Order: sequence, then C-alpha cells, then structure tokens
Amino acid sequence: MKKKILAAWISLSLIVVSLTGCGSAASESASKDQGELNLFVWTEYLPDSVVEKFEKETGIKVNVSTYSSNEDMLAKVKSETAGAYDVLNPSDYMVAQLIAQGMLKELDFEKLPNFSHIGDSYKNPAYDPGNVYSVPYMGGAGAIAVNTEKIDTKITSYADLFDPSLEGQLVVLDDFRAVIGMTSKAVGYDLNETDPAKLSEVSDKLMELKKNVVLYDSDSPKSALISGDCSAGMIWSAEVAMAMEEVPSIEVIYPEEGAYLFFDNWVVTKESPNYDNAMKWINFIMEPENMEIVLKEFPYLCANTDAIALMGEEYSGNPAKNPPADAISKGSYVENLDSATLDIYNEMWTKLKE
Repeated sequence: MKKKILAAWISLSLIVVSLTGCGSAASESASKDQGELNLFVWTEYLPDSVVEKFEKETGIKVNVSTYSSNEDMLAKVKSETAGAYDVLNPSDYMVAQLIAQGMLKELDFEKLPNFSHIGDSYKNPAYDPGNVYSVPYMGGAGAIAVNTEKIDTKITSYADLFDPSLEGQLVVLDDFRAVIGMTSKAVGYDLNETDPAKLSEVSDKLMELKKNVVLYDSDSPKSALISGDCSAGMIWSAEVAMAMEEVPSIEVIYPEEGAYLFFDNWVVTKESPNYDNAMKWINFIMEPENMEIVLKEFPYLCANTDAIALMGEEYSGNPAKNPPADAISKGSYVENLDSATLDIYNEMWTKLKE
C-alpha cells in the first residue's frame, strides 16, 4: 500500500515538475518575443547594427523599409493598409504636411526620457511646435562636392554648377524640391519660389543644367564621385563627407546663395499597431551611445548634443559632417507649397528628366 502511495506521489511530482518546466519555457519565450516594429526610413541612414542591437535588447522584431524622397514615402504610406508602418522618418516640411493631414499620433514624452539629450536649438521647431508629434534625428544640407583634381572651374555657388564647362560631369540629388530650389537660388529667387513668372525663369535656367547632369541619385550619390564617373555635384553633405574619406581631392562647398537645408525626424503613424514599441525605438535611438554608432557610419548633422560630444573633434571639426554655423544661418528649409505651384514644379521636373 505504501509503495502504491509512494508511486502515485512520485508520478504527481513529475507532472508538477513537467508543468513547471513548460511554464518556465513559455515565460522565457514570451520575454524574447515582444512583438514587432515597422520602420520606414531614408536609404543610407540607419545602420543594421543599431537595429540589431535594439532587437537584442528589447526582443522586438524590427522590419525596415526604405525610401528615397519624402513624396515617395507619403505616397507609399497612403497606398498601404492602415497601420502598415509604425515609425516614419520625414523631413521638416513633410512633418508639417503629415500633421495637417491627420496622419500622426502624438508622442508620449513620459516614455522618452532620452529627449534630454537633444539640443535646445533643435526643440520646438516651426513645423511641429512643442514637438507634439516629432523628435529630431539628423539633417544637413544640399552641399556642393568638387573633385579638385578633375575640375579647374572655381566653384563657390549653385550658379557655378550651370557652367557649360561642367557638361557631363555632375551628380545631383534625385529630389525635385532640392534641384529646383537650387536653381531658383542660382537665379536669385527663393528656395520655395511661388511666383509663376519667376518660376518660368527658373524653368529656363533648369534646362541649362540638363547637359551637365550625368546622374540623379539620392540613395548613394557619393558612389559616382568615388568611382570617378562624376567630378562634381550637389548632394547630401554627409555623402560629401563619406566621399572625401575615399577620395581626398574631393572638397565640400556651401553655396554663396545659401544652401538647401533639411532636418529629418522620428514620428509615429496615427494607425500604428505597435505604439509602445515605437516609443521604445525613439527613446533607444536618442541614447547618445546609439547615436554615436549611427554617426560613425552616416555622419550627418546631429540634434543629439551628447552624441556629438562622444564623437569628438574628428566629427565636430569636419565641415562636411558638421556644417558650420554660417552655412546653416544662410540656408533655407523647404516649405509646403499649394497644389497649383506643386503642379508647376512637377512639370519642370518631368521636363528636366525627359
């Protein structure tokens, strides 16, 4: 009788141990599986290593998609099923547009303590007063890159890029607001010109650029400069910096007219199904050590002052990586245009690229 009782007790103990073991395994699995996060970001802007670090630390699976222009991003988000993306990476003027169209969700700053690392000059921007919907990430300028071993023409302005001597030598951004804005500046008008008569002049000037351009590229315009396929161009300032590291004869120039400026941000879509994970991502990317990793691979102008301190003089003293204050003060940011003006811009852009 005692043996039967003992056997039953042992069997019951094994069942309890087995169930406990299953519970532990399930608990461990749950701790590793913390859902997903869908990022939609600019190309050449976010290191894989940073994404992998976030996944390892949080257990959140990250899906990354990329785009090459704000307009492409907007069109894609609108065409997808609601909630397809959690976090976007729009530029200044596009943040304002997304807000106006009711496409963003307000941020919960109680979950964003690392916002303290953002410099005061980058907070409370005109495109999102109070940072209700956005946190600044990185930015820069549409800078001029020149390979001084290949170009004899002295270049100090956007206007100089229209010189006939540069025929077949330029790479420019595949971004209609940047290129048309540059052209408008070159003839003495505003980056965001709206006057139809003035835009007619800009259109004529734009056609002078056509013979000079070999390549339109916003993804990796540095590649054409490094390979030697192009000798000069108007590209992202950080792309100039990366080209300079490969080809020392390449120099960065900020145009006399004032540069095209941009600043990109983190925002959360209105229909985000993973809002808490989105907050974790934005707080993670503002950690100075994580932004340091980003800046080492993609050295853009950075809003995170503590990350800049970690980078040291090699970053802060490099005018391509960290555009000087006078270049920023003279520059202009893109503004949203009315539909009639945008139609003119689109027509000009289509004609240029025919």
